[in-house]
Amino acid sequence: QVQLVESGGGLVQPGGSLRLSCAASGRDFGKYALGWFRQAPGKAREFVAAISWQGESTNVEDSVKGRFTMSRDNARNTVYLQMNSLKPEDTAIYYCAADPHFYGSRWPVGDVDIWGPGTQVTVAS
Repeated sequence: QVQLVESGGGLVQPGGSLRLSCAASGRDFGKYALGWFRQAPGKAREFVAAISWQGESTNVEDSVKGRFTMSRDNARNTVYLQMNSLKPEDTAIYYCAADPHFYGSRWPVGDVDIWGPGTQVTVAS
C-alpha cells in the first residue's frame, strides 16, 4: 500500500497558476490509479481529475476542463495537478487519492481508502 502527501498549495490571485504535487511512499506506485479531489468549506468532497496506472488515460471534471491538467511520473512516485486560470471558486482543500482501480470520472469517494492529508488552495485578490 502507498502513503500520499500533497504539496504546492497556497494563496494565488485570480487568473494565476499553481502546481500541486502528490508524493507517494510505499510499494507498487504504478499499480495504483490516482485522483485529485477538493473540498470547499461546507461542501462535500468532489472529484477534480484522475489518471490511470501508467498515465495512458485521464479524466477531468467539466468545471476545470481546459484549465487543470493531471500527470504522473512513476519513476518519481509522484502525481501532479497543474492548475491554470484559477478562479475564486477553485478555493478548497485539495486531496490526492489512490486506488487499484481506475474509475474514470466516477470515483466512489466513500470507498477510496488511501488519501493524503490535503493541501489548501486559496484564490483571492
